[in-house]
Amino acid sequence: MKFKELNLSQELLDAVTKIGFEEATPIQAETIPLAMEGKDVIGQAQTGTGKTAAFGLPMLDKIDGKKKQIQGLVIAPTRELAIQTQEELFRLGKEKKIRVQAVYGGADIGRQIRQLKDNPQIVVGTPGRMLDHINRRTLKLSTVETLVLDEADEMLNMGFLEDIEKIIAQVPEQRQTLLFSATMPKEIKSIGVKFMKDPHHVRIKAKEMTADSIDQYYVKAKDYEKFDIMTRLFDVQLPELTLIFARTKRRVDEIARGLEARGYKAEGIHGDLSQQKRMNILKSFKKGRLDILVATDVAARGLDISGVTHVYNYDIPQDPESYVHRIGRTGRAGKSGMSVTFVTPNEMNYLHVIENLTKKRMTPMRPPSDKEAFKGQVSQAVELIDEKMNENGLDKYAKDASELLEHYSAQDLAALLLKTLAKDPAESVPVKITPERPLPKGKSNKGRRKNYSRDRNNSNGNRRKNNNDYYKKNNKNQGNKNSYPKKSRRGNEKKQDFVIRNGKG
Repeated sequence: MKFKELNLSQELLDAVTKIGFEEATPIQAETIPLAMEGKDVIGQAQTGTGKTAAFGLPMLDKIDGKKKQIQGLVIAPTRELAIQTQEELFRLGKEKKIRVQAVYGGADIGRQIRQLKDNPQIVVGTPGRMLDHINRRTLKLSTVETLVLDEADEMLNMGFLEDIEKIIAQVPEQRQTLLFSATMPKEIKSIGVKFMKDPHHVRIKAKEMTADSIDQYYVKAKDYEKFDIMTRLFDVQLPELTLIFARTKRRVDEIARGLEARGYKAEGIHGDLSQQKRMNILKSFKKGRLDILVATDVAARGLDISGVTHVYNYDIPQDPESYVHRIGRTGRAGKSGMSVTFVTPNEMNYLHVIENLTKKRMTPMRPPSDKEAFKGQVSQAVELIDEKMNENGLDKYAKDASELLEHYSAQDLAALLLKTLAKDPAESVPVKITPERPLPKGKSNKGRRKNYSRDRNNSNGNRRKNNNDYYKKNNKNQGNKNSYPKKSRRGNEKKQDFVIRNGKG
């Protein structure tokens, strides 16, 4: 469906055209007509399906730009998602000159107070900071006409239900409410019953949610083997822009440091970093100054970064729905993508739980050897040399090059150049990642999550204590590294049928 078929104002259609949108996504095509009629809507869709425009366009269409008062309110679980939503709504409402303000923790509240005094038409924010402003009487919601709850399931997981109810209590009963969630637990349904009027449920089918453009693989490996296998995969697959998901903040830090030690341009992001640091890292990643971003689930929730070619699940996610969110970071805008999930032997049953949710089986992948990784490094070095040769500008080095050729053969000089550019995996800096207890067999940890503290904008990873006795017991045979399956779950008997796919498809 084309956007011009959705009865949007010409100003919004102009903004959509300038952004480059042409056809509405499924969630947009089903949600926008209902919202334009003023109906309450529950939209079930994952991140990356265009839900910001799904609720943003109807809200912007209804807003009167001449009224200098808050008419739209969007509640989001994290700072990153609030900022991203503000930017998207600003772009969509630019032709109507709609002012959008974000409020979130970790930023100067005094500056936010001054910005709120300028009477924006839309406020986007996290529950904790919104409540702070409400209590200070710097955020008054008596004129709100459209209320949006974005990533509602994540806000529940983070313990924000009570805060959300307090915020909704400040919003007029005569309003339109739009709720978006990747999953639909009973708590979300209860919100629909309690705070919405005869809501229409729009659900994107699981097949559409799993992103058919993403090649999904898994690698069976013991915890202490994951890091070396992953870096060898980098050398073979040559990913252009990579996201790595880890279960805890400590893992994120250790993985990022380990990658830097081995020469990769990588940074980690989690809730313990300052807001400024996180934004600087994201900016570097978006602009290509970083090749690899390592993140916890919550820290990466809502990130919209184009061009991600590979997603590596260093740790299998704690609930199956998070898997869909993770891999949805790649394979966007009609492009193909790849996801690789590392699974310990004890987590294989849990892998099947994820497959049942996504209705798509992951393909087993054989870990590359050091020899194969080295070959990939050399190939990459040769490509770089070819690229630099085409740039020319070598004349000023000709004299010195001639002198070198008098002492060394051309073959030895070329070999030295390749050695300088290519990393030999066999000579890599040793990296040790602190082990984590595997997930329970065949079970999701979703029901075991603890509510987050009153630091409502804290994007922290799961806090797990190490059990040293457990790891001494389970890792005593670490010397045996031949732990990979010799038989595919699809009944393929030959080990060589496990694949290593090139990152370019």
